[in-house]
Amino acid sequence: MLFGATVRSTIARGKITGIHFGAGINWDEFVIVTAEDVPGKNVVSLIAEDQPLLASEQINHPEEPVLLLAHADRHLLPLAVAAVRIEYEEQPSIHSIEESESGKEIVWGTDNTFKTYTIDKGNVDEVWGDAAWIVEGEYTTGAQEQLYIENNGVIAQVDDADGVTVWGSMQCPFYVHKALMALTGLPEDKVRVIQTETGGAFGGKEDYPSIIAGHAMLLAKKSGRPVKIIYDRMEDMAATTKRHPSRTRHRTAIDKDGKLLGGEIEFVIDGGAYVTLSPVVLSRGTIHAAGPYYWPSIRVKAKAVATNTPPHGAFRGFGAPQSLFALERHMDVVARTIGMPPDEFRRKNLLKPGQTTATQQEIREPIDLQHLLDRALELSDYHAKMARFAKQNRGNAKKKGMGIAAFFHGAGFTGSGERYLNALVGVDADANGDVRVLVSSTEFGQGTNTILCQIAAEALGLEYEDVGMAPADTRIVPNSGPTVASRTAMIIGKLVQRAAIDLREKLVAASLLSTDAGRDAFRRACAEYVRKFGELKAYSRYQAPPDVYWDDTKYMGEAYPAFGWAVYVAEVTVDTATYSVTVDDFIALQEVGRVLHPVLAAGQIEGGVAQAIGYALYEKVLWNQGRMQNNQMTNYIMPTSQDLPPIRVYFEEVPYQYGPYGAKGIGELPMDGPAPAIVNAVVAATGEEFCSIPLMPEDVFVVMGVGANVSDEVTA
Repeated sequence: MLFGATVRSTIARGKITGIHFGAGINWDEFVIVTAEDVPGKNVVSLIAEDQPLLASEQINHPEEPVLLLAHADRHLLPLAVAAVRIEYEEQPSIHSIEESESGKEIVWGTDNTFKTYTIDKGNVDEVWGDAAWIVEGEYTTGAQEQLYIENNGVIAQVDDADGVTVWGSMQCPFYVHKALMALTGLPEDKVRVIQTETGGAFGGKEDYPSIIAGHAMLLAKKSGRPVKIIYDRMEDMAATTKRHPSRTRHRTAIDKDGKLLGGEIEFVIDGGAYVTLSPVVLSRGTIHAAGPYYWPSIRVKAKAVATNTPPHGAFRGFGAPQSLFALERHMDVVARTIGMPPDEFRRKNLLKPGQTTATQQEIREPIDLQHLLDRALELSDYHAKMARFAKQNRGNAKKKGMGIAAFFHGAGFTGSGERYLNALVGVDADANGDVRVLVSSTEFGQGTNTILCQIAAEALGLEYEDVGMAPADTRIVPNSGPTVASRTAMIIGKLVQRAAIDLREKLVAASLLSTDAGRDAFRRACAEYVRKFGELKAYSRYQAPPDVYWDDTKYMGEAYPAFGWAVYVAEVTVDTATYSVTVDDFIALQEVGRVLHPVLAAGQIEGGVAQAIGYALYEKVLWNQGRMQNNQMTNYIMPTSQDLPPIRVYFEEVPYQYGPYGAKGIGELPMDGPAPAIVNAVVAATGEEFCSIPLMPEDVFVVMGVGANVSDEVTA
C-alpha cells in the first residue's frame, strides 16, 4: 500500500503559471497526479459542478488541492509536499459578506450570489403604520469547526475486474459513490463505497469525503496499488468545511399589547469559494428564521454569497443555528424595548395549533408551547432566581443572569426533498432466522444502529439481539439517502418498521408463521422459507404523508412533515474582572415525539448542547486572507467537560403518527437554542447588548469597557 498527500494552494485567488519540483527529492519514486489525470469530469459532483477535484488553472481559495503525491514511505511525503513550488499570478480576493455584496471583485457568477430565497406571508408593507413599536437589530455568527473525533481518511483500490473500491470515515456513502462515478466515468456497479467505523461527523463528513476519496482513487489508479490518505489534524482543520458565518437583520412591528404585527428578516450566509451545500444550508436557515412564533405578516429574504475562503458546509443544525440565534436574541431586544419580560413577550406570540408558520404551514400537531415554556421556567426556577440575581448583582463583580430560547427544528428533508430522494430501505433474514437491517444510514456515534435494530425487532416480534445491521456498503445496502437532516429515526425508522412488517407478512402469507408466533417459530419459518423460495427480503420505499404539500417556487406550504419543539433556559455568571462567561446550569426541555431510547436521546441532547456552548462562548475561527490561523486544538478552543454546566434534559412526548412508534427527529435540535439562551443570559446579567457569537472575554470587555454597542434602532 502507498500513502497519499495533497499539495495545496498558498494564495486566496489567482492563476497557476507554473509548478516546480524542488531538489533533494527523488521524484522518480513518487506517484504524481494532476488534474490531467482525472479520467472523467474534474468536478466534485454535488449540487453544482463548479468545484474542481484538482485545480488546473484558477485558484479560488487557500488550501485548494492542486497536486497529489504518493509514496510507500509516508514519512517522505511532508518533505516532498514542501518541495513542490507553485507559481501564481495573484488576483484580488474577498473575505467577508460585505466585500462580496459590494461587488468590488466578482469571484463567482455575475454577482457573487450562489442562491437566494424569499418567503412572503401577508402584507408586510402595511404593518408599519399600525405599529406601536418598530425594533431593528443586526446579529452575526462566526464559523465553527466540526472537530469530529478522527480526521478525514480513506483507502482506495482500483482494478480492472472490480473497478473502484473506497473505504473511509464518512456519513453518506452514496454521495461518495455518485462523485466517484462522475470522476471515473465508470458505471454504478464498478464503484463501491464502504463506510468504516466513524467516530463523529456532525456534517463535516457529509460532502468532504467525496474529495479525499477522489484523490485516493486517482493515486491508486495511476500507481496500480491501494492508496491510503489520512489527514493530520492541522490539515483537516485548515482545508475542510466549517459552519457558515452569517449576518441577519431584523425589522419588527409590534402592537400596543406586545403582539407581533409583522417583520422583515434579511439572512445572509458566507458560502466560501464554491457552492457545495450552501443552497440547502441557506434553505433551512431561511425557513427557521421566523421561529415558533405567529407572524401575521413576514418577509424573509435570504442569500448565500461567495468569498475566497475554503467552502463552508454542513454542520449540525444546517443554517438554523445561525438564523435562530438572531431571532431569539432579537426577541429579547424587542421585549426589553417595549418593557415586557422576555418570557411574557414570547408567551404572547408562540404558535398555537391551527395557526400558520412563516411558510403558511398550519400547525396540526397537538403541541402546547405555552405549557413547554411554563415547564421550562418551573424546572429552572426562573422567576425566583431572576429576582434573587437582580439583588445580588448590585455591587458584585460576578453578575448572574438567565436567558431563554424558544425554537423548533424541522425533521427530514425540506419541502419536497424526501419525495425527490425516494429513499429505499430493506430487511432480510437468513435460514437461521438472523435478521439484518439494510440501509445506507450510517452510525457515527448518534445511535443509529441501536434504534433501527430496536424498531425492526419490535415490528418482527423479536428480541433486540435477534437483529443486526448490514455493513454500510453500497454493493449491499440500497440508497436510503444521506444520514443528515434529523431524518434517520423518523424517515428511515418508519421505512424499517414497514419493511420488517412486510417481511413477517411474507412468512405468514406463505403459511409458515402464525400472526402471534414467537422468535423460535420465526426462526423455523425463515429456515423453511429460504429452503423453499430462496432469498427472504422485504423493502420499503418512502411515501410522503398525504397532507404534506410544498411549493418550491414560492417557498410556501409544509416545509417539514413534523417539527421538534424546545424551550431552553441558561444560567450564567459574568465575571466583570476577567470578562469571562461561565454557564452554571442548563435546562433543555424538548418535544420530539416518542422517545425511542431515553439514554441515547438524552446523550444526543447533552452532546448538542455542549457543542452549542462552544459555538456561543469558545470556538472562534481566526482568518487571515481566507486561511484559518488557529488550526490546532491548542489554539482553537473548544469546551471540555470542565467547562460544561449540569445539562438537565427533559422530554415531553407527543407521538407523531407518521414516525416509527411516534418518533420524530432529534439530532439537530439541541444545536439551535443554547447560543441565544446563553447570550440572552449574559445580557440579563450585565445590562449590555451583545449581538454576535462567539462571545469571547475580549468581546465582553470591549462592550463593557468601552460602552454599549447596541445596534438596535427604536422608533415609536
